[in-house]
Amino acid sequence: MCVTCGCSDGAEPTLTNLTTGEITSLAESTAEHTHTLPNGQTLTHRHGSPDSHGHTHDHAPTPHSPLPTPHSPLPTPHSPLPNLHTLELNVLAKNDLIAAQNRGWFEGRDVLALNLVSSPGAGKTTLLTQTINDLKDRLTFAVIEGDQATLHDAERIRATGCDVVQVNTGTGCHLEAEMVRRGVQTLQPSACSVLMIENVGNLVCPALFDLGERAKVAILSVTEGDDKPLKYPHMFRASQIMLLNKIDLLPYVSFDVDRCIAYARQVNPDIQVFPLSATSGEGLDHWYGWLLDQAKPTP
Repeated sequence: MCVTCGCSDGAEPTLTNLTTGEITSLAESTAEHTHTLPNGQTLTHRHGSPDSHGHTHDHAPTPHSPLPTPHSPLPTPHSPLPNLHTLELNVLAKNDLIAAQNRGWFEGRDVLALNLVSSPGAGKTTLLTQTINDLKDRLTFAVIEGDQATLHDAERIRATGCDVVQVNTGTGCHLEAEMVRRGVQTLQPSACSVLMIENVGNLVCPALFDLGERAKVAILSVTEGDDKPLKYPHMFRASQIMLLNKIDLLPYVSFDVDRCIAYARQVNPDIQVFPLSATSGEGLDHWYGWLLDQAKPTP
């Protein structure tokens, strides 16, 4: 269950390898447990381990080691029942532990991992496919595609020739570090590559969940309204980059670019902003320049 909105009490998450067609259930690795609190309230939350033996790996992964799997000890019958706030913190702490292990693995192999976040329809997939097509002769890409359902976006990515896995979260509203860990185990991105993690379309919950990425890249389209950075400050505060997409539509919508950028920098003074259009190509060179500067050259 998401500690922010209480989602994920429905269809189980799955991971699909677009190359082999293999579908793997992620339900075991994100198994749900329900507790009844002293006030009668019930709380369902997920544990991030696909195994059941109770110990925690806290060693740092080496560049050539498989991604570790953390495990939490089971509560004893005499353990005091934690309150709602404590359980929420525990869920985030487990996610942060796995995220830290993901980050160590990425850094050890010089993999540039980026977490693409936006509301639905902002143009994440169109921008991602265009980026891959334009830069695939200079960078090696792999993609973890996140959606509640369907393989549609992963199939679009696959058409570029890029390795991709699809994580379908069911009723979940965001990707979690464990899902990314499982996706990376399947993809095995090469050293000095770029891993694009396209999150579920949502400007709320993905801001809370660290995946081990180098940076969050928030994609905002001009069709959404220039006040979105103020309405969803946590997302824009957590993001290092804002890509202002669909600027080719500016003549047809009421959108003040300068005001939007000012709002974004009001909540995050350090955010870098690149206005662009994934369809017309305008402004893409600035985004590509940043990406090439951040990525390690392929050996």
